[in-house]
Amino acid sequence: MRSLRLQTVGQPVVALELPTPTPSAGEVLVRVRAAGICHSDAHYRAGRSASLVAPVTLGHEVAGEVAALGAGVTSHAVGDRVCLHYLVTCGRCGHCVAGREQFCPSGTMIGHHRDGGHAEYIVVPARNAVPLPAEISFEHGAALMCSSATSLHALYRGRFAPGETVAVIGIGGLGISAVQLAKALGALEVFAVDFDETKLLAAARHGAIPIHAARPLKGGVAAVGSADVSGASDAVAALRAATGGRGVDVVLELVGSPVTMRQAVQMCAVHGRAVIAGLSRLPMELDTYRELLGPETELIGSNDHLLAELPLLLELARKKAVDLTHVVVRTVPLDADAVNGVLDELDTYTAPLRTVVVP
Repeated sequence: MRSLRLQTVGQPVVALELPTPTPSAGEVLVRVRAAGICHSDAHYRAGRSASLVAPVTLGHEVAGEVAALGAGVTSHAVGDRVCLHYLVTCGRCGHCVAGREQFCPSGTMIGHHRDGGHAEYIVVPARNAVPLPAEISFEHGAALMCSSATSLHALYRGRFAPGETVAVIGIGGLGISAVQLAKALGALEVFAVDFDETKLLAAARHGAIPIHAARPLKGGVAAVGSADVSGASDAVAALRAATGGRGVDVVLELVGSPVTMRQAVQMCAVHGRAVIAGLSRLPMELDTYRELLGPETELIGSNDHLLAELPLLLELARKKAVDLTHVVVRTVPLDADAVNGVLDELDTYTAPLRTVVVP
């Protein structure tokens, strides 16, 4: 089978012919029909994850068809449409039993610690192959498995409740999903924060109030102008102006920058919750009294998502409450040059919302 391999960290992925894997007992072989290219893949290629094991096939957003069953698998049939939960865990330890499988001591992630979906086939435990409703395309099913699922988990981590207000910093694939999920789950208002006008317009189509992250204020609202990101604090001022000075109840930080992490805290209302889901290895700074202790703000980390959260997500997508039509905006073939080009764009923050590999 054809596979795109990260042979050496820090180098481009390369196309190789590898043996098609055979499912062991309790596993399924899935023919990949779509596999997303996530910003995390760019981090992995660049060596920003110390736990990545190379060589490895990247790709953790995967949807396809069951092609073969391992011994003892009765939950699936050949030909079933599935999307893949990317955390492969033991299912028996205290963390797994308690619904915290991302902390399973023996857990691995497809496309990170074990071969992923930038290939023609992939093997996973049968429990990781979640039925994909016929109303959801393979391309959308793949993107749901990371960008949307991670955003839903972040909302859960922030203890979001209907009637609260939400701000989403970073309107990429995760951000557009977060906007739609917050609206579908009953947010009173959702604010989308970014410096890319195209992405802000996409968020506005889904009911968000756009906040330009880099424009100086004019008359109390964000003014049209340069995309210079040096005026980072203007985003906080614009959000505060749009909320009458109050701030919002829950802020999702999906960028992974110390600047936007601090902004997330600064945008919180009294007793607000700033949820950090963006990946970064850089430290953030806070004025601990004014920004954290005084307003009793909560700073919360959000890591991956849970298998138990996927049925609701897929049902929302089936009913079009979460619609990725304007998220998955491009497909590329299973080609090393094409995928490396997308990873380059992600590294420089010039990529469109979501690109999906279609083998």
